[in-house]
Amino acid sequence: KVFSSLSCPHCAQFHGEVFNKLKKDYIDNGIVKFEHHSFPLDLQALNAEKVLKCFKDNEKQFAFLEEIYAKQGSWSIGKDINSINSKISKIAKNYGLNSDKINFCLKDESLEENILNERIDANKKYSITSTPTIFINEKKYEGKHNYKDFKKVIEKIL
Repeated sequence: KVFSSLSCPHCAQFHGEVFNKLKKDYIDNGIVKFEHHSFPLDLQALNAEKVLKCFKDNEKQFAFLEEIYAKQGSWSIGKDINSINSKISKIAKNYGLNSDKINFCLKDESLEENILNERIDANKKYSITSTPTIFINEKKYEGKHNYKDFKKVIEKIL
């Protein structure tokens, strides 16, 4: 379980440097199950999560997540939330979401409420103090993350 905020630079770094190796070695082979858990720390992360949750196809959703992290430095800043939403929308369109669907998701109050409740519940259950926070078999890993340490943990469990 990875609790992360899509606008968090540490989360993007984890995703690019650690997660992608774990995905290649363990997740893609069906050895480890990955769960992304929404933990938005600001409005731009919340809106990116709303669009992420609009994808019904897991592969497209994951590809969008990849690009959101890879391009975090360009979409997560702007003069206002509308310009940021426009950048998020542009990325989402690469994976088949059209403007109507994206706008619907961005305005969907029940979706927003679900994401925020998920964050509140995660905080209550897991006492998350920073992102990313990773759990492997319910054991919490915070702070600086690296591939070697996670590989050791996973190999020990296997």
